[in-house]
Amino acid sequence: MTTNVSDDVNIKKNINGSLVTGIILIIFGIIAIAIPTISTIFAETWFAVILISSGFAKLVYATQTRDRGGFFWKLLLSGLYIATGVMLFVYPKTGILTLTLLLGSFLLTEGVFELILAFRLRPQQNWTWVLGDGIITLILGAMIWFQWPFNAPWILGTLVGVSVLFTGVSRVMLSLNTRSFLNKSDTTASA
Repeated sequence: MTTNVSDDVNIKKNINGSLVTGIILIIFGIIAIAIPTISTIFAETWFAVILISSGFAKLVYATQTRDRGGFFWKLLLSGLYIATGVMLFVYPKTGILTLTLLLGSFLLTEGVFELILAFRLRPQQNWTWVLGDGIITLILGAMIWFQWPFNAPWILGTLVGVSVLFTGVSRVMLSLNTRSFLNKSDTTASA
């Protein structure tokens, strides 16, 4: 019986932790949307740090596996990661321009692929959802491309902010749903 009580306490702690995390993510998402230029620089710098860290991890892997072949190519790949990350870190404005153009290109390509997929799925029910997704993605990519470089200072930060905001909202909603379910289970079990 004590394991059930301690399990219930642990589950409720996890739900409360998830709820608090969701609220924090909502706050960070709103801040990122409110000050998109700063959040764009933060996102670009974070990406640079990830590339540099990945480059060093690849370098360690290359030295650990140098007897397995391809050592030179592994070194080149790790150097590419590190050099790209350092360039993004040292020249953040150029990095922001590049990442924004890359994002626009990605969304345009994804939109075209989604449209092709939608027409391939046309005989199936609800294929129009894929079509709508493709059209919206294509429009977003075109908006980024045709407004580049003027949108570069704020677009990445805004998109990151929206993503963080909706991640927080979904986490809060799932936590509240789980809490409600547990409360109903406790009420049913005690009755």
